[in-house]
Amino acid sequence: MSIAVEERPAADFIARETHYGARNYQPLDVVLTRGEGVYVWDVEGHRYLDCLAAYSAVNQGHCHPRLVQAMVEQASRLTLTSRAFRNDQLPAFYEELCELTGSHMALPMNSGAEAVESALKTVRKWGYEVKGVADGAAEIIVCSENFHGRTLAIVGFSSDAQTRGGFGPFAPGFRMIPFGDAAALDAAITPNTVAFLVEPIQGEAGVIVPPAGYFARVREICTRNNVVLVLDEIQTGLGRTGKLLAEQHEGIEADLTLVGKALSGGFYPVSAVLSSSEILGVLKPGDHGSTFGGNPLACAVARMALKVLIEEGMIENAAAVGARLKAALCAIRNPAIKEVRGRGLMLAVELHLDAGGARPVCERLKDRGFLCKDTHDHTIRISPPLVLTADQADGIAEALDAALQG
Repeated sequence: MSIAVEERPAADFIARETHYGARNYQPLDVVLTRGEGVYVWDVEGHRYLDCLAAYSAVNQGHCHPRLVQAMVEQASRLTLTSRAFRNDQLPAFYEELCELTGSHMALPMNSGAEAVESALKTVRKWGYEVKGVADGAAEIIVCSENFHGRTLAIVGFSSDAQTRGGFGPFAPGFRMIPFGDAAALDAAITPNTVAFLVEPIQGEAGVIVPPAGYFARVREICTRNNVVLVLDEIQTGLGRTGKLLAEQHEGIEADLTLVGKALSGGFYPVSAVLSSSEILGVLKPGDHGSTFGGNPLACAVARMALKVLIEEGMIENAAAVGARLKAALCAIRNPAIKEVRGRGLMLAVELHLDAGGARPVCERLKDRGFLCKDTHDHTIRISPPLVLTADQADGIAEALDAALQG
């Protein structure tokens, strides 16, 4: 017996969600029921081009048939064993992910926030056991306007007032510096600094791209001071910026890399911490774990998600079509636009403060068949699946041009 698809008007779904659900989101009032490639359909039959891709989780496109097949086949064999026992999918997942990214070791988790928390624990333990920092004194440097998740430890080092408000007290051990300022990093490091945690591009902050050469300088500073460079590539990684990993734009390698979201193509929560044997090797049995992390269903789906990205040229497409879309967005002549920025298919259009806000523009885009997300009140995020075509990219720019006109 399958779960039936309810045939009800959108207003009914919205009313029930509002009545029974916690109100920690304010989504656009569109109720989606089906997806394929770059498109999604609502319960009333309207089609939309998805310009968010679930915050880069659906890089491979909605319901990719190879991922559907991988999930169904593995779900019919074995879904979960816990890490108390071994399974036949995890070793292959380790091998394929590490060889693709040039990593020595991987730690599988579920959500992006879990990967970040795992990294925080790992670099602290590395600091005490390898670097020789006094017990309880380890410091991790982070950037203002960061977004690394919603857990208590993570929101404790957020600079966003709403993210932090009402959730204290917070864990100590974090120092905050401006994003994109290498000199500030150099000045903030002390003998107790064990890691610098940073996004290659700040996604939730509005797709903020650092100055050219920033990460080359960051890499040199971290190496010189024996500080672990942790890159949160949960949104930027796996093709989103037109490279497998965003670090490749500056030709550097992080000491510890976090991936998630597109690691499963949107089918299942899968994330991973990637690093060297020196750093991840500090974890011993009993130090850390996850009931679902590394489960056979997750591993089978993630293995296929990686194959699809590589074999179907999605990363190269993100670079080419992303450049076309950015150029088309830059060509829009509207006084409301303050700046267009981003890399690959991770783009944003920031509006002037007096332009009336990004949310009304996203509402008008919805009415035209395009789903975008507003962030920080005045910025429109545009990050469609990596299977976007040139014609579809042109359509996004044309729709935004029209929506800005009212």
